[in-house]
Formats: sequence, structure tokens, C-alpha cells
Amino acid sequence: MSSRASMFRVELSKQVRRWRTWLLAAALAGVPVLVVVAIRLSPPPPQNSQDAPPFLLQIVRNGLFAPLTGLALVQPFFMSLAIGLFAGDAIAGEAQSGTLRYLLVRPVRRPRLIASKYAAAMTFTGTLLLIVICSGLFAGGIVFGIHPMPTLSGTSLSVVDGLARILASGAFILLAASGIVAVGMWISTLTDSGPGAIVATVIVAIASQIADQIPSLHAIQPFLPTHGWLGYTGLFRFPVDLVTMREGLTVSAAYTAVFLALAVWRFRRRDITA
Repeated sequence: MSSRASMFRVELSKQVRRWRTWLLAAALAGVPVLVVVAIRLSPPPPQNSQDAPPFLLQIVRNGLFAPLTGLALVQPFFMSLAIGLFAGDAIAGEAQSGTLRYLLVRPVRRPRLIASKYAAAMTFTGTLLLIVICSGLFAGGIVFGIHPMPTLSGTSLSVVDGLARILASGAFILLAASGIVAVGMWISTLTDSGPGAIVATVIVAIASQIADQIPSLHAIQPFLPTHGWLGYTGLFRFPVDLVTMREGLTVSAAYTAVFLALAVWRFRRRDITA
């Protein structure tokens, strides 16, 4: 157990020391702040707007909606980029820099290394989501105040219940993203190019989101790895839409199991001395 914890801490420290981690964190923290400032300085959007992200129209009435809008806005690109950086670069980056062979000179089991890197990628992805939530609460609370939260079903939540569901939204998004993180880990075992693995992972995530919006692909959409990413909106209905959330997490769990197994299988057969 101590060996696993030590490997996990090593992976965390690697990411913390990288400037790109801090730059990405700053960029994501700025998203809800920019949204709040833009809404504060602009005329209110039409109440019947169909193009606005979920909860956007409610920010002017309640700052609790700022973190939710921030989460909705960072998912299409920034979250895909984060997963690419943390998962896609996990093995390929080590191979490109030449540190992978030295890392495995020690008595380290390859499946354990995959598990540690996957856990680190999930941890940092979750941390970035938490940063978005905190930034949104701070900016939205200062500019628009914190009030009881109306739900999508017309009922109302107390401030405490609203905060709890916002945090639960972040946890749901992280779990829903676990499948793409596993796909990124698998891609990372296929190449020695860190940038190539990052780009490939981002492309898979974005392509899945695009396919999820094409009506002619409705038959396969429930099986896409990003299909359930917006399922957290079910937390703000009464009663909570557990069916949609459960379906999204089931698909993510399946992708996680399959692609982590593929990553381990590929990595165990990889010749790191070549």
C-alpha cells in the first residue's frame, strides 16, 4: 500500500511542477469570472434564448448559477484539453523524454504504474473542476449575490442544498469523464510522442461531443464516451433525474474498464528498451 501511495505522490508532484498545469488552472478559473463580468456589463440575454448554456439566463438573479455555467462552458474544450494533458501525456511523455525506461528499472509493476498515472490524471481533472466551481461562486456571489436556487422543474432549493448539488455536479462530471481519461491512457501507451498522444486524446473527446449533436447519429449517441457529460443537470430537477445520470455513469464505467484493461495489456507488451 505504501508503494502505491508513493507512486501516486510522485505522479502528483510531476504535474504540480509543470507550468502548463498552473496555466490551465488559471485559464479555467478565469472562465466563470469572465462570464460574470460579461453578463454584468451587457444587456440581459433574451429569456427565450435557446443558444445559451444551461443556467446562463439565471446568473443575473443568483450567483449560484455562475459555477454551473462555468462548468458547462469549460466542458467542450478546456476539459478535453486537461484530459489530454494529464492522461494522453502520461506514458507517451515519459517515453519521449527518455525517463520511462529508467522509471521501470526499479521493481515497479507496469499495471501499478498505469493505475497511479490514471489516479493522478483523475485527481488533477477533479481539482480543475473544483477550481471552476470556487471561482464561479466567488465571482457570482460578489456580483449577483447568493440566494435560494430555483430548479429546472420550478421548485426551489435552499442555499446549502444548492451548494451541495453544485459540488455533486463537479463530482458527477469527473466520474462521467473517467472513460475519456481511460481512453487517453490507452492512447498514451501506443506512441512515444507526448504531443501526439495529447492531440489524439483531445480529438477523440471533441469528436465524441460533435457526434453527440448530429441528429443522424442518434442511434449511437447513448454509447459515446461524452454523451453523459451534461447529465449533472438532472440534479437540478425535482425529483432528481437519476435515470439519465445512471445511464451516463454506466457508459463511462464501461469505457473505463475496457480502455484501462487495453492500456495495461498494451503497456505490459511494450518494449521500453527499443
